[in-house]
Amino acid sequence: MTELGSRLRNAREEKGLSLDELQNMTRIQKKYLIGIEEGNYDIMPGKFYARAFIKQYAEAVGLEPEELFEEHKNEIPLAYEDDLPEQLSRTQSRKTVSAGGSKIMEMFPKILVAIFVLAFLILIWYLVTNYMGTREKPSGNINNDTVDIQESDEIAPPEDKEKKSSDNSNKQADDKDKEQQKEVVQQELAVENVSGYVTTYTLSKTDTFELKVTASNPGRSWVEIRNGTNTTLFSGEISNGDSKSFDLTDETGAYIVVGRATEADLFVNDEKLEYELPPGNTVRQDIKIQFEKK
Repeated sequence: MTELGSRLRNAREEKGLSLDELQNMTRIQKKYLIGIEEGNYDIMPGKFYARAFIKQYAEAVGLEPEELFEEHKNEIPLAYEDDLPEQLSRTQSRKTVSAGGSKIMEMFPKILVAIFVLAFLILIWYLVTNYMGTREKPSGNINNDTVDIQESDEIAPPEDKEKKSSDNSNKQADDKDKEQQKEVVQQELAVENVSGYVTTYTLSKTDTFELKVTASNPGRSWVEIRNGTNTTLFSGEISNGDSKSFDLTDETGAYIVVGRATEADLFVNDEKLEYELPPGNTVRQDIKIQFEKK
């Protein structure tokens, strides 16, 4: 047992906490808590989790994490710190790619407008030239022209006008009804509150709850999924574009633990869940979703 592990264990025992109780408080599996106390960091899902788990352990037993890190910095795996530049670099690369794509999307509407304006001008030119061509006739047929114009400009009977007006009104009413039928109420996924590293969301205005977790490619993340009765549906690592899907329609909610959140995305009914806590600053994300079925 290391000096850091011994200090944490003594603090836990002074508070009268068992490992099972500490596991429920921190959401860290018991085997990892034992590994921290014994200084056995090789059993962690990844060495980058060591510092985060030690911090949660210390806070749970009333110790100051930063003081522990300074006093026992030689005992904490260096691999965690080495991993941070790589993670930050990957995040910055994604932002660069997104910025380039957004500039193209900003220019796209302007290009479309220019094309439509050009097409409209060509159409006007075509109509004007054809209309002027049909109007030019020999001077000897002036009387015939007058007769043609008068015949084409005859005033329609009042009953025909009323019928056309009625038909137009009915058509507009039908179109309005069709548009109203096409309106679909979109689901609402809203943030209720943030407490520590736990963010609570409410899913409403829908009668389905389908959850999907996808790892970045390349990338890896440790994930745990529990349903509304706190039953574990999945616990393990996903990597390199892998996905896990769960149908929670008959549940009242879900609790999701995501490690290395910058490399995992959550989708609720195909809508991407935006992390309320910046994933670049918070290694672990605890997401609680309350399902209010429509």
